Amino acid sequence: MWPVAGLLSIGEAQQLILAHARPLPAEPVPIEAAAGRVLAQGARAAVDLPPFPSSAMDGFAVRAADTPGRLPVVARIPAGAPAAGLLEPGQAMGIATGGVVPDGADAVIPIEYVVESGNEIEIQRAAETGDHVRPRGGDIRAGEVVAEAGTALTPARLGALAAAGIAEVHCVRRPRAAVVPTGTELRRPGEALGPGQIYESNGLILTAQLQAEGADVDVDPAVGDNEEAHRAALERALEADLVVTSGGVSVGPHDLVRRVEAELGVEEVFWRVAVKPGKPIAFGVREGTLVFGLPGNPVSALVGFELFVAPAVRALLGVPDPLPSFERGRLAGTRRRNAERDELLRARLRGSEDGAVLEPLGGQESHMIARAADADALVFVPRGEGELADGAAVEYLRLG
Repeated sequence: MWPVAGLLSIGEAQQLILAHARPLPAEPVPIEAAAGRVLAQGARAAVDLPPFPSSAMDGFAVRAADTPGRLPVVARIPAGAPAAGLLEPGQAMGIATGGVVPDGADAVIPIEYVVESGNEIEIQRAAETGDHVRPRGGDIRAGEVVAEAGTALTPARLGALAAAGIAEVHCVRRPRAAVVPTGTELRRPGEALGPGQIYESNGLILTAQLQAEGADVDVDPAVGDNEEAHRAALERALEADLVVTSGGVSVGPHDLVRRVEAELGVEEVFWRVAVKPGKPIAFGVREGTLVFGLPGNPVSALVGFELFVAPAVRALLGVPDPLPSFERGRLAGTRRRNAERDELLRARLRGSEDGAVLEPLGGQESHMIARAADADALVFVPRGEGELADGAAVEYLRLG
C-alpha cells in the first residue's frame, strides 16, 4: 500500500490501522492467571450455578403449606454437607446459608422469624413457596455461555467463571510491544543533565499505557540520533508484535526513524494526521508487526497513543470494538477552534446536576507534561471556524 497523501482525519487514520490489526493466536490459560486477559472463545459453564437448590439464609427448611405452625426439627444441615433426605409434611430442618435444601422443602424461614424451643420451632407467619431458596441453575445452566469471546476478564467475570467450574480459558496471546524513545538529548531520571539535555519520560509514559491495555512491554534506553544506533534498536524492536517509537518522525535533519524503518522493510501506511497535538504521527507495517512513530513531545505521544496505538492493541487482543469510547459533556469556558486540525484538550472532569463538565487546563502546549498530569479527560474540539461557547456540548475521552 502506498502512503496516503496529505493529512488524514483521525477516523481515516484509525480505520487504516484497524485494517492491519488482526487478533493474535489463542492460548490456554489457567483461570488463576487469566486476570485482565481477553477471551478468544466463549467460556461455557461446567455445572449448573448453583449446582443444587440452596438456602439463601441461616434458618429452617420447611414446607410452605405447614406455616404458620409449630414443627419438630428433625435434622441440621450445614453448608458443604450432602442432602439430608426427604423432609416429610409437618417437619422442619435447620439449615445454614448455602446448605442443600432437602427434597420436600420448598421454603426457608430465616432464623430471626422463628421461636426455637428444644427441638421444636414456632413459626408465626406464613411462608410462600420459594422463599429464600436459590433454585438449581438459577444463575446459569451447565453449557450456557458465561463470558463471550472478546470480553476482558474483569474480577467479576473471573469470579463467574470460577463459580461455574471453569478451570481453564482460551485467551488471545498478549501482544509483545517494544518501545524505542529517540533523541541524543535524553537522559534517564537521576542522571546529571548536561547543557541542552532533558530527562526522558516518553518511554515510561508509553510503557505504562501499553501495560494498561494488556501488552507485555520491552523498553529500550533512549537511542541517540545516528543511523547505526537507530538501525540496531529498530532491528531488535521489529521482532515484536507492535513497535512504538517516540521522536524522530518529523522533517528535521535528525529525524531518522521513518527512513531507517523503510530501509528495514517497514511499509509506511500513513504519515501525518490532522490532529493537535500530534500531527507528525506515522504508521507502518512489516509482515505482522505494527509500527507506530509518535512525536517526541510528551503530550503528543500520550494523546497519539490514546487515539491510535491503544485501538491497535485492543484489536490485536480481539476486542470487538477497539476504538476509543467518547462520552458527552459540557465545556467550561470558551475555546477557539483550529481551522485545520481537530484538537484534544487536556481537561479536568467534574460532575454537575446537568452531567459532566470539562474544565480545560492552563498550558495546552505539547511539551507541558507536568501540567497535563492533572488531566483526567481529553476534550475533542472539531476543526472549524469560530469558537466553542461556554457550556457547549462536547465529546470527551476519559484518561486513566
